[in-house]
Amino acid sequence: MFEARFQSFDDPAPAQTGPRVETLRAELSKRGLTGFILPRADRHQNEYVPPSEERLAWLTGFTGSAGTTVVLADRAALFVDGRYTLQAGMQVDTSVFTIVNVGETPPDKWLTQNLAAGAKLGYDPWLHTVDGAEKLARACTDAGATLTPAEPNPVDAIWTDRPAPPTGAVTLHDFRYAGEYASSKLNRIRTEVGNLRADALVISDPHAVAWAFNIRGSDVAHTPLPIAFAIVPQEGKPALYIDSAKLSNAVRHNLEEIANVRESADFTRELTALGLTGKTVRLDQATAADALARIVNDSGGKVTRGADPIALMKAVKNPVEIEGAHEAHLRDGVAMTRFLAWFDREAPKGELTEIAAVEALESFRRDTGLLKDVSFPSISGAGPDGAIVHYRVTRGTDRPIQTGELFLIDSGGQYEDGTTDITRTVAVGEPTQEMRERFTLVLKGHIAIARAVFPDGITGAQLDPFARQFLWAAGLDFDHGTGHGVGSYLSVHEGPARISKLGNAPLKRGMILSNEPGYYKTGEYGIRIENLVLVAEGAAVAGGEKPLNAFQTLTLVPIDRRLIEMSMLTYDEISWIEIYHARVAAALMPLVDKETADWLAAATLPLGQEPSEG
Repeated sequence: MFEARFQSFDDPAPAQTGPRVETLRAELSKRGLTGFILPRADRHQNEYVPPSEERLAWLTGFTGSAGTTVVLADRAALFVDGRYTLQAGMQVDTSVFTIVNVGETPPDKWLTQNLAAGAKLGYDPWLHTVDGAEKLARACTDAGATLTPAEPNPVDAIWTDRPAPPTGAVTLHDFRYAGEYASSKLNRIRTEVGNLRADALVISDPHAVAWAFNIRGSDVAHTPLPIAFAIVPQEGKPALYIDSAKLSNAVRHNLEEIANVRESADFTRELTALGLTGKTVRLDQATAADALARIVNDSGGKVTRGADPIALMKAVKNPVEIEGAHEAHLRDGVAMTRFLAWFDREAPKGELTEIAAVEALESFRRDTGLLKDVSFPSISGAGPDGAIVHYRVTRGTDRPIQTGELFLIDSGGQYEDGTTDITRTVAVGEPTQEMRERFTLVLKGHIAIARAVFPDGITGAQLDPFARQFLWAAGLDFDHGTGHGVGSYLSVHEGPARISKLGNAPLKRGMILSNEPGYYKTGEYGIRIENLVLVAEGAAVAGGEKPLNAFQTLTLVPIDRRLIEMSMLTYDEISWIEIYHARVAAALMPLVDKETADWLAAATLPLGQEPSEG
C-alpha cells in the first residue's frame, strides 16, 4: 500500500572489523605510528556525511552520527555518547573494540591512560578542529607521547572500494523562501569580518555556505547541503570553492554575480596565498579543520579563532522564514495527523511493523506534493526498540507492533519553506499504569519548556532543568539534550543554540528549537514528546525590568490522551494541553478528510472526556 522513497531499510553490510583493523595496524606500522584516532567527521566536521566520508562505519561497523575510535597496536576503543551505547553494542565487534561512554571517559583522558611513553599517535588534521587537535596534543604530552599528522589518511590508504565524492546538483534557494538576498547577507558578513578585525573569514561549514549564498545541494542524505568552502574578505568579492560539476550554467551565472566561483582544488592554494601576504584569517572554532590553521600559519599568516558569525545570523530566522516555518508545520501536521489516525485503525489488527509505519508516514508527507526529502531517517521503535534513542529500523530488526506496547515515531520533513521534526509516543492497546505515569512526567517537562518565560540572553543550559525536574524527583532522567536548533530547509540539527546541559549560547528571538524530553526503559519501552518551538517576544509584565522571551509552539499534532495521567497534572498544565489541542483541531480540521477529522475530534477532546460523551 505504501512505500518509502527517501529512506531505505537495508541492513548495513557486516564490517570486516578484525581484518580491517589489522590491515590498518600494518599501515600505521609502515608509517612509524603507534596508533591512530578517527572521528566520524569530514573536512567540514559535518554531523551527516556522504558515503565517501563514512570511515568510522567502514572500520568499526558503527553507523551512528557521532563517535570516535582509537586504534593502538594492542587495543582499540570506540567512544560514543548516551544516545548510542545500546546501538554500538549491537553493531560493533566487542572482541576488537571496547565501547566507552564518552561522557564518562573522553578520548583525551583515555589516551593519557593508555598511550605508552614514546608513542606516536597519528591523526588526520582535516578531521579535527583546532581546539580538538590541541586537546589531543595535550593528552599525548601528558602520556609522554606525540600527536603526529598522518596525511594522507591511513584509512583511505586501505579502503580500496571507497565510494566517490558526491556531485549533487546545486539549486538556488529562492528569495520567497530565503527572505533576504545573498548580496545583502554577504554585506552583513563583511561587516562582521571587519568587527572581528580580520582580513577574511573562511566559511568551513557547508550549512553557512548554503545560507550565505542562497543555495542548496544534495551531497548529504536528507540535508540539502552542497559540500563547499568559501572565503569572504573584508573588502571585495567572496570566493566560493565548489566542484563545477555541481553547477548548471544558470546557477553558475547567478553565483558569479556575487562571488568568484572557483574549483574545490583551488581552496588550499588560495588560502595559502592569504597567508603569504600576512593576512589575518578568521576560522570557525566549531567546524574549521586543524589543517586550515596549519595552512595559514605555515605560510606566514595569522589565525584568529572563534564563533562563525554566520551561525547566529542563520539561526535567527527572518519574518519570511518564520512564516515559512508556520506553513511547513501546518502542512506537516496534516500529514502526521493522517498517519496517527491511520495507525490507530491499523495497529490493533496486529499486522503492522516498524517499517510499514515509516513507509506510511513518508507517503502521507509525500501526499502534500511539496516534500523534498525526509529530514532524517525516521526512528520507528515499537516496545523495546523505542528505548534505543536513535534506533534505525532495518529489514533485519523490523518487528511487529504489538498490543500492550508503546510505539515511538520520531520523524520530519524537508520542505523549501521549512524543516520539521516531531516525535510522538502512542499507546497500542491498554498501556500500563507505569507507562502512563512516566509519560506524564515527560509531558510535564515538555509543558514546562513550552510555557517558559525568560529574560533575553538566557541560555539553553539554564532552561534544560525545567524539562528534567519531574523525572529527577522520581529518580529518573534521559541521556540526551532537551532540544536542538533547527534550520530553514537546512539541517534538522543547527547551532549555536540548544536546550541542554551544554547549551551555552543565548536564546534569541527568531530561533527555532526542539522541545523533546524523554524517558527510556531499556528492554521495555521508550517515551519522547517533541514539538518545535520558536523563540518570540514574551508578554510584558507590570513592573518588569527586563525584556522577556517565550516559546511559540510550531508543531500541530495531538498528544496521545490515553497516556496522560490527569491526576498528576496541575491546573495550568491541563490548561496548556487543552489550549494546545484546541489550536491543533482548529488548524487541521478544515484540511483533513472526514475519517481523519473524526479521529482528530476525539484525539483533541478535553482531558477526562471520552468520545462517547459527545
